[in-house]
Formats: sequence, C-alpha cells, structure tokens
Amino acid sequence: MTDLAFNIGMNFSRYYQLVADKVRALVAPLSDEQIWSRPYPYGNSIGHLVLHITGNLNYYVGAQIAQTGYVRNRDLEFSDQTRKSKNVLIREFDEAMAIVQDTIAKQSPSDWSAAYTAKGLEDAENRFTVFLRCAAHMDHHIGQMMYLRKEIERQAAAAKAAP
Repeated sequence: MTDLAFNIGMNFSRYYQLVADKVRALVAPLSDEQIWSRPYPYGNSIGHLVLHITGNLNYYVGAQIAQTGYVRNRDLEFSDQTRKSKNVLIREFDEAMAIVQDTIAKQSPSDWSAAYTAKGLEDAENRFTVFLRCAAHMDHHIGQMMYLRKEIERQAAAAKAAP
C-alpha cells in the first residue's frame, strides 16, 4: 500500500503542476485589461475563472484538509470588480497551488482514504476523491480559458485590422 500511496501523491503532484503551468501559459500573453474582459455577452472572464480555481483549491484542499482557515466567498469569485493585476492574480493562484502541493506531500497512506465532507462536495467521501475532483475541475475551466483567450485574441486582431 505504501507504494500505491507514494505513486498517488507523486502523480497528483505532477498533474497539478502541469495544470498550473497551463493556467500560467494561458494568462501570460494577456494584458491586465484582457484578463478581465468578457468577450461574450454571457460567461466569465479569464480573471474570474482564475479567482474561482484559486478559491476552489483554497477551500477544498486548503481549508478542509490543510486547515489553513481560508473562508470562501464563492459568489465573489465570479463578481469581484477589483480587477487585480495579472501579477497579483497569478501570485495568489501560485500560493494556492503551493498549499495543494504541500498538502499532497503530507498525505500518509491512510490519509488518502480519510473521510471527507465539505459544502459542495458532500458526496466526495475521501481525500483521494477531493484531489481528483479538484484536478478535473481545473481542467474544465482551463478549457473555458482556452476559448476565451482565442476570442480575445481574435477580437484584438480584428480591431487592429479595422480601418
């Protein structure tokens, strides 16, 4: 079982790093204004999606497993009008990722199957499931960010080409 627990932790850690790298790469070429723009009349900005992912990780892993004391305001993740700079947004995301990586590293073989419950993940049952769902959740929003970035870039190119 120790080898399985080690492999679970190592592979989750590696996967979270890959996903975090994707978020950073998607945000990197955009301006502060672009990350907060909503290129469609519906949906979110890339900035709000990064806030949401950060809040999700800080709550489900940070507050519930690592006991960081984080208090989540999920609604604000989608409505915050403060428009943090890209650097601040990514720094806060990186801080949440560091908590996730540190928490993964601290999981003992029995911790992966430890009981878990939290608002929004009442059916998660154990910590393994929480880390899995949080990773899948990030992937889902990365897909949205990819489409948003393409549209932001398309609109910028069209504006540049307009007479």
